[in-house]
Amino acid sequence: MAGNKERTFIMVKPDGVQRGLVGQIIQRFEAKGFKLVAMKFMWPSKELLEKHYADLSARPFFPGLVTYMSSGPVVPMVWEGLNAVKTGRKMLGATNPADSEPGTIRGDLCVQVGRNIIHGSDAVESANKEIALWFKDEELVSWTPAAEGWVYE
Repeated sequence: MAGNKERTFIMVKPDGVQRGLVGQIIQRFEAKGFKLVAMKFMWPSKELLEKHYADLSARPFFPGLVTYMSSGPVVPMVWEGLNAVKTGRKMLGATNPADSEPGTIRGDLCVQVGRNIIHGSDAVESANKEIALWFKDEELVSWTPAAEGWVYE
């Protein structure tokens, strides 16, 4: 694969899980040509979420965010591919679904910022940090999809 091969952290939030959107979200990343290298189905602890969202801890919405994110199961995933972080963010759409373009995950599937169904890393550095927080090294699977040659030159 030529270019900027990288990994990104994507997590389906409790509202996305409860609405049965996990499969649609996975399908979009697979159809784009990204490779799934790790995935879990779990109910996150408040402690894990406080670490994950530590950069937002001073914001007034932080306690509500942690409560909401710990209200049900989530699906954290690691996707790999060319410019995975930047492209993944474009696929998600704007944080506020009202500002998201049609064709994006949030633009197609969400209506309110407090229920925007998905989280995605905003930079390579934060992706690496989030991946290390949610996954052990041995949970990241190194493999080559048979179709990789049909996705990348």
